[in-house]
Amino acid sequence: MIRDSQAAPVSDDVPERPPAGGLVEALDVKRNAAVGAAVGVALAVAAYLVRVFELLGPFAGTRQFPVLGVGGWFLLLAFVLASATALLVATLLTLVSVYRLAREA
Repeated sequence: MIRDSQAAPVSDDVPERPPAGGLVEALDVKRNAAVGAAVGVALAVAAYLVRVFELLGPFAGTRQFPVLGVGGWFLLLAFVLASATALLVATLLTLVSVYRLAREA
């Protein structure tokens, strides 16, 4: 690296980032994530029980479910449903927190 004799020396130090803990705490991200996870798991368990144990009656379709069987495939779908619902609920609750903080400011 060529340096000009009159230029200021280049520092390899990386500036510190401001702490984000205050923002995370103000937006109640931990609480929102916990509520989202609880809602997602509850919805997935309910959907899994209704479908696999035919709580609303037998399924009219005649599909085959290879390798994992009907229970395994619907368990995987329940996991995807729980994850997506948890993310959606946590995001919505955090947006509500942002809106409330913006109104207070």
